[in-house]
Amino acid sequence: MCVCVCVSVRSCDSSVCVCVSMRLQCVYVSVRATAVCEAENTLPLSGECLVQFDLWDSDDVPVPRKELLQKVKGVDALVCVLTEKIDAELLDAAGPNLKVLSTMSVGFDHLSLEELKKRGIRVGYTPDVLTDSVAELTVALLLTTSRRLIEATHEAKSGGWGTWRTLWLCGYELANSTVGILGLGRIGVAIAERLKPFKVKKFIYTDVAPRPELASLIDAEYVSMDELASQSDFLTVCCALTPETKDICNKDLFSKMKNTSIFINTSRGGVVDQEDLYEALSSGQIAGAGLDVTVPEPLPTSHPLFTLNNCVILPHIASASYSTRNAMSALAANNLLLGLKGQPMIKELKL
Repeated sequence: MCVCVCVSVRSCDSSVCVCVSMRLQCVYVSVRATAVCEAENTLPLSGECLVQFDLWDSDDVPVPRKELLQKVKGVDALVCVLTEKIDAELLDAAGPNLKVLSTMSVGFDHLSLEELKKRGIRVGYTPDVLTDSVAELTVALLLTTSRRLIEATHEAKSGGWGTWRTLWLCGYELANSTVGILGLGRIGVAIAERLKPFKVKKFIYTDVAPRPELASLIDAEYVSMDELASQSDFLTVCCALTPETKDICNKDLFSKMKNTSIFINTSRGGVVDQEDLYEALSSGQIAGAGLDVTVPEPLPTSHPLFTLNNCVILPHIASASYSTRNAMSALAANNLLLGLKGQPMIKELKL
């Protein structure tokens, strides 16, 4: 009997097979994820048959929706990334055999959780392994924005670097500042741990409820949303995208922030009202913003935010380190394999 598995991530080798169980597992791969096909990075599951990969041979563009809908027909499992929208349409196309979904992401706003729950489909995801990488990138983005490094590089390259000027390209220091965290979890704690050596004076946070165990790790104080906005010199967004957090960073929040404050978002683009952010930046309501996530992705080059010198936009690369992406793909593969065997996944969403 052949159990078909569609994997929407591209592997390193179109001919690699992984030993899983007594059945042949057919895998479709559409975006690069080397550890999915590297046997040494997956769990040593016993068996006599192999996983067979059929690849979408491109790392530059995601598998077209039309092709994905065709490829998932009759599969028993699916591995996806955040560019794939897993909704009723796709689940209908897959059919009743689909019982296991493994997403190579910590976020899951691209998944229709209610549809998955209704159909009894188990869901694996990849938290924890990207915490360090995201925290590092967040700190890099914060410093790049607050110290105006993109502007400075442009001036050096374009001939704007002239004589020394007293206030030319001045930015804002972390020393003696208050850093606010919207949504305190593993990543928020990791960001604070990395910022502490910069002599930050105080860490504050807000969440749906106080999180004393995590807060004690960084000596952070729980405050209201209004207090977070008004007190933060640097405000970094680390919350998940949910119906409650959609557009939570809006005109109301920005209007309460200092005009010297820096806003950083490496969570999900949907938590920010980008029109309100543009107004806050262009009017001088806040000093600057650094974004690794936007709506949509990619953000059109004609978007008004790209016209602002005080807005740094990155193409969603917070987890883009070799070690982290390999760890994510290995975890996604292991979640999938365990799910197919009916065993507990390493990281499984509770629906």
